[in-house]
Amino acid sequence: MEENKIIFDSIDEYIDTFPPEVQEILESLRKVIKESAPNAEEKINYQMPTFALHGNLVHFAAYKNI
Repeated sequence: MEENKIIFDSIDEYIDTFPPEVQEILESLRKVIKESAPNAEEKINYQMPTFALHGNLVHFAAYKNI
């Protein structure tokens, strides 16, 4: 396992690691998911923001390079 790997405890922590323009996009996506599935639980799974409702519903992520 990589020693320098960041471990996130919340979606807020994850989003805070990106530049402001990427944070806006991630927060917009988060808002759409919350509106579409208001009972879904926010969590980090596979080190990605995840919404769960009777199991994993959706993961989303951003990357520095593609």
